[in-house]
Amino acid sequence: MFHKEGYRIIMNTFVLVAAIAILAEYKISVVWLKMLVQITVLFLLVLVLQFFRNPKRTTPKNDKPLIAPVDGKVVIVEEVFEKEYFKDKRLQVSIFMSPLNVHVTRYTMSGVVNFSKYHPGKYLVAWHPKSSELNERTTIVLENETFGEILYRQIAGAVARRIVNYAEEGTQVTQGEDAGFIKFGSRVDLFLPLNTSIDVKVNDVVKGGVQTIAHFS
Repeated sequence: MFHKEGYRIIMNTFVLVAAIAILAEYKISVVWLKMLVQITVLFLLVLVLQFFRNPKRTTPKNDKPLIAPVDGKVVIVEEVFEKEYFKDKRLQVSIFMSPLNVHVTRYTMSGVVNFSKYHPGKYLVAWHPKSSELNERTTIVLENETFGEILYRQIAGAVARRIVNYAEEGTQVTQGEDAGFIKFGSRVDLFLPLNTSIDVKVNDVVKGGVQTIAHFS
């Protein structure tokens, strides 16, 4: 099925594609040109449907592992200083999403939302080292008994121009449930306790909502 954040765009695109295809049928007499226009707009519709797809994922409920919050490629696994919330060292795992990936963000673990903040910013390419600090982004902190507090950050990129975040401070959330959406590609960073065992490495391709990316040591 499709994510609710895409309903309006899908409908508008469908109407536009249908209108162009019908106009081409009656207004363009050159057969190859008519077909080219119709195939092109149909391809546009397929791209939009692909982007907003929301496949059903079954997440095994377990407090020990952290699951991937999004589909994509692991681009960073390293120890860093997290300066916004923790103000100390953490393990960072970053997952890059191309425009072809599923863009639903899912809760990496169950717990309470302790912090949720939106930051306006720039639109550097998502793999830029400073994108985590300078781009439009949201910062969310979850807490449970197993991991304590972990932070994840939704980051807009050069193409992604809207972040949707469903996490509200003080609410209880469930691992694998819908946490938001990043429109048209970007990145999610996780900042984990130093005693967390990381189960992925750079260039691994992960599947959101089902694949374990780390566990408590």
